[in-house]
Amino acid sequence: MLYLYTQPPEDRNFRFWPDQPANFKSTLDKYSAAVKDIADTLLATMAQNLGLEPEVVADTCVGGIQSVRMNYYPPRAQADKVVGFSPHSDSDLLTLVLQVNHVQGLQIKWNGSWFPVKPLEGAFVVNLGDIFEIFTNGRYRSIEHRAVVDPKEERLSVAAFHSPHIHAMIGPLKEIAAHVRTRPIRRLTIRTS
Repeated sequence: MLYLYTQPPEDRNFRFWPDQPANFKSTLDKYSAAVKDIADTLLATMAQNLGLEPEVVADTCVGGIQSVRMNYYPPRAQADKVVGFSPHSDSDLLTLVLQVNHVQGLQIKWNGSWFPVKPLEGAFVVNLGDIFEIFTNGRYRSIEHRAVVDPKEERLSVAAFHSPHIHAMIGPLKEIAAHVRTRPIRRLTIRTS
């Protein structure tokens, strides 16, 4: 696994970025910018689906945090005894997962059961995170998921995590809270200093 902060560019610590292959930094820079554009478009579309102006959610990501995690899951003969990633939900706004090869391993939990997410070449899996659930006061839900390993083949994936800027107030969006009768989820800030 390789985990790197990629956005905003001025927060990158190149000390942790590999030197090889030679085009790694420039390739990841382009990839990072492209998936950020996709994330911003998805956030604007979901805001419109909520009856909000498109920029309401996307504006929280101006100067927002993006990190990229590259995952390698080697084959294991006793795959049922190995954990790829334990069940969890992502803490961010949304995560774009590229399943690099054809090997299944990502699973989502729905109605108490685990379901495989079949890789589709060139497609992203979009996981909504806990912050997005809070922003929408539960109208959109974060998804519990896990990764399992395959007994015969390696699996590769690349996850791009997108979060609001570091000083964002995390709580139900005022545009949503104004129209909700239920008690809003508590507000908090990511960093106070």
